[in-house]
Amino acid sequence: MYDETFKSITVAPMTLTIGAEISGVDLKQPLPDDQLREIRAAWVKWKVVCFRGQHLDHASHVAFARQFGEPTVGHPVFGHENRFPEIYSVAKLRKGNTLYQGRPMLTPWSFWHADLTCAINPPVGSMLRGDIVPPYGGDTHWTDLAAAYRNLSETMRGIVDRLDAIHAFEVPAGDGAAAEYAESLRQRTMVTRHPLVRVHPESGERSLYLSPSFVRRIDGLHPRESQKLLELLWEHAVRPEHTVRFRWQAGDVAFWDNRTTAHLAPLDILDSEFDRQLYRITLVGEVPFGVDGRRSQAIEGRPILSVAEEFAAA
Repeated sequence: MYDETFKSITVAPMTLTIGAEISGVDLKQPLPDDQLREIRAAWVKWKVVCFRGQHLDHASHVAFARQFGEPTVGHPVFGHENRFPEIYSVAKLRKGNTLYQGRPMLTPWSFWHADLTCAINPPVGSMLRGDIVPPYGGDTHWTDLAAAYRNLSETMRGIVDRLDAIHAFEVPAGDGAAAEYAESLRQRTMVTRHPLVRVHPESGERSLYLSPSFVRRIDGLHPRESQKLLELLWEHAVRPEHTVRFRWQAGDVAFWDNRTTAHLAPLDILDSEFDRQLYRITLVGEVPFGVDGRRSQAIEGRPILSVAEEFAAA
């Protein structure tokens, strides 16, 4: 079955609410205006769109991204590719993977996240491409945070509509990576208060703005109240009916809306003998706003800038 809303591209939904494969396009070439419009519309509607067998290199990846927004520097803490500051290497044994070693206490929501919600203006979207892909394992999951919001009770929606959460970038105390990243973290501290329910500026949908890897607490609640409510919401957000799982093939590209999804790389790849090398570009985002129009507020740190702005400010 295809989504017949679209005429210049072929869109095959992957679940009822999230995920679609798009075919009939060549991402190595500049996209015609009608395809650009329809890819963006499919991206907003299905929240993550995937393109098979595109085999982009760094230059064509950047060129594709620039058709949808301004790329940021690869990662504000973990760095970027030397000749391509827009690109962040998502390798099997990349920086930060010590967070996974030793198997910390795991929950159903462990390591789920939306990219860099610790910033006042988290990326609007992310584009990930598969370069080296294992024959099996190493999939990526996304969850539909708008569906998760809709599937709360009316009473609970009324409660979370009024709440804010504190998001921060932190390396867990005692982690082996802490010393290595301490200076980078000091230079790029990011702490932000975001509405717990975010309104999508294009679709008008309300989403639970939950990023378990970045949310530290709900503002205004006692610690135990905050902990229990967040656990309830996180568990609800990653229920299977809200999610989609994508099995990578070499050359694939996934483009997700970072405003209304969270994603997860399962830990299975770390137990395998297979290599896995992906590359990511994020696009400069806007300041989120809640159901009553209130905007996010920066507590520490500065906005995420485009590559040109970042290097001009350096």
